[in-house]
Amino acid sequence: MSRQTSDLVLISDLPAFSLTTESFRTLRTNTQSTATKSPIRMVCVTSCNQGEGKSMTAANLAISYAQQGMKTLLIDADMRSPVLHKTFNIANRAGLSLFLSHPGALDQVSTETRVENLSLLPAGPVLANHIELLSSSRMEALLKEALSGFDRIVIDTPPILPITDAQIVAALCDGVLLVVKVANSRKADLVNAKSKLEQVKANLLGVVLNGQKRSSREKRYSGYGDNH
Repeated sequence: MSRQTSDLVLISDLPAFSLTTESFRTLRTNTQSTATKSPIRMVCVTSCNQGEGKSMTAANLAISYAQQGMKTLLIDADMRSPVLHKTFNIANRAGLSLFLSHPGALDQVSTETRVENLSLLPAGPVLANHIELLSSSRMEALLKEALSGFDRIVIDTPPILPITDAQIVAALCDGVLLVVKVANSRKADLVNAKSKLEQVKANLLGVVLNGQKRSSREKRYSGYGDNH
């Protein structure tokens, strides 16, 4: 299968010891180490606003899980502006919206990607009632079926401040990652996003800072990994 057709950078296309790859290994470890009573198997990824890197984070976290040998399902629940089908060069004719609106099984709408151990459930065709579908019993049935067949589930959702989609999904997951682009971050947005997650009793695992400048030490080690 060809490389991704969107502009998202995937760690599966980078050297094994690049700084970006190591960063997602660290994120993977951190999501696992935050569990106290039970493992974090289902992670929701969102952001305050559009363009902060949530889809890239969701895709690469899922790849990192898969590279560790975990059977992983990546779900594109951003049914307003889906990109993950483009990232993995997979058709979007079937997907989440089709599963939620019609009887059927998960394996009928999900597909394996070119990354070993990683499957993708695209967003599917855009439907006007997608908020109602996310809140339906079919969504709960989907996640239950996914948990029976996969070790880890990563769900990409729309930004949490403009719309309610992310809140709906976050309430169903074991934990939530909030992606923040450093150059665009505002304290008020972070406070509001945290409040919205608290309203649905979501478990905020942490904040992923996107776009931080690398230190000279990090650049040296990144160069070593990229060239060896």
